[in-house]
Amino acid sequence: MIGTTTMAAAEPQPVLRSKSYQMVMVALLSLNFGIVFFDRNALNFLMPFVQPDLGLNNTQIGLLAGALSLTWAIAAFGIGKLSDTIGHRKLLLVLSTVCFSACSFLTGIASSFALLLGARLLMGVAEGGVMPISHAMVAAEVSPERRGLAQGIAQNFGSNLLGSFVAPVLLVAFATAFGWRSAFYLAGIPGIISAALMWFLIKEPHAVRHEEAQADKSFGVMDALRIRNILICVILGVLLVSYLVTCWAFMPLYLTQTRHFSPDVMGWLMGTLGISATIGSFAIAGLSDRIGRRPVMITMPFIGVILPLGAMFFGGSIWLLAAIFFIGWGLNGIFPLFMATVPSESVDPRHAAMVLGLCMGTSEVLGGVLAPFLAGFAADKMGLAAPLWMMVGLAIAGGLVALGLKETAPSQVKRAG
Repeated sequence: MIGTTTMAAAEPQPVLRSKSYQMVMVALLSLNFGIVFFDRNALNFLMPFVQPDLGLNNTQIGLLAGALSLTWAIAAFGIGKLSDTIGHRKLLLVLSTVCFSACSFLTGIASSFALLLGARLLMGVAEGGVMPISHAMVAAEVSPERRGLAQGIAQNFGSNLLGSFVAPVLLVAFATAFGWRSAFYLAGIPGIISAALMWFLIKEPHAVRHEEAQADKSFGVMDALRIRNILICVILGVLLVSYLVTCWAFMPLYLTQTRHFSPDVMGWLMGTLGISATIGSFAIAGLSDRIGRRPVMITMPFIGVILPLGAMFFGGSIWLLAAIFFIGWGLNGIFPLFMATVPSESVDPRHAAMVLGLCMGTSEVLGGVLAPFLAGFAADKMGLAAPLWMMVGLAIAGGLVALGLKETAPSQVKRAG
C-alpha cells in the first residue's frame, strides 16, 4: 500500500527544464485557467441581467451552476485519467481551451432555460480537464521545493485575477452598455488566443517510461482513497467547493436584491474576491512551502466564516465591507493545496493526473453540483440569506476536517526526518 508521505523521493526524477521555461509554462497555465474561470463565472456575475430576461427562479439558477459542475467533474476525472494513459497533455489542454471558448458563444445565444442549461453542460465538459492536466504538468516540470508556489499560481493567480476580479467589473459594465449576450461573446475571445500561445510556447511534458507506467497500472480510485491525505483532500474539496460555488451563484443576487447595492457596487465587491485570491495564490501557497501545508489549511477555512457573516450583518462603510470580503476570501488560497499540492505529494508521480482528477472531480460532483441546487431550493423557501448561512457551516466544517491532515511540505518533512 502506498504511504501518506511524499512518493516522489522514492521514484527516479526526470531532468527538469530550465527555470525560465518553468516560469513561462506556469505563467501560461495560470493565464489559461484564468480564462477558464472568466468564462465559468460570467453567468454568475451576469445573472442579475439574465434572470429577469429569461424568467429564471432561484432553483433554476442553482441548477445552472450545478450542471456545469457535474460535467466539469466527469471531465476532470476522465480527461485526467486519459492524459495519464496516452500522454499528449499539451494537445488535450489546447483542444479543451478551444472548446470552452466556443461554449461561451453558445451561452450568449441561449434564449431559454433549457438552451442555457445545455450550453453550461457542454462548457463543463470542455473545462473540466484543464486543471488536472495543468497541475500534472507543473508536478512533472517544476522543482519540488517550489511546487506549492507554482501550483498556487497556476490554479489561483490567473483564475482569480481574470475570473474573480476582471470578470465582474468588465462583464457587468459591458452588459450594462451592450447587453448580457454581447458580454458572453466577449468572454469567448481570450481562450482562442491562449490556446495559440500554449501550442507554440509550451512543450509536451517529459513522458513516463512505458515499462514504469505498466508496472503499477492497477492503481485505481479505491487505492487512492485508502491514502489518508487523499481522502481528507476529497472531503475538504466537497466542503469548500460547495462554499465557493454557493458564493458565486448567490452572493451577487444577495447583494443586489437583499442589500440593495447597485450592480456596479456588487461588481466591485465581487471583484474584491478576485484581488484577495490573486494575492493568496502566491502568498498562501508560498507560505505553505515554508511553514507547512497543514497549519495553513486548518486556519484559512475558519477565516472564511467572516465573508458571509459580513455580507449579512455589516452595515458600515462599503470600503470596510470590501476589506471583510478580501480577508474572508483568503481561504481560496488553499484550493491548490488540497486539489493538487498535497495529493501530488502523497502518491506516486505516475498517477498524479488521475488522483488530481479524483480530488477535483469529486469536489465538483458532491460540492459543485449538489450545493448550488440545495442553496437555490433553500433560497426559494427561506430567502437569499439561506445560502450564506450554508457558507458559514461549510467553512467551519472545512477547518475541522483539515485537522486530520498529515504534513507533506518537503521543508517540513525534511526537518521532521
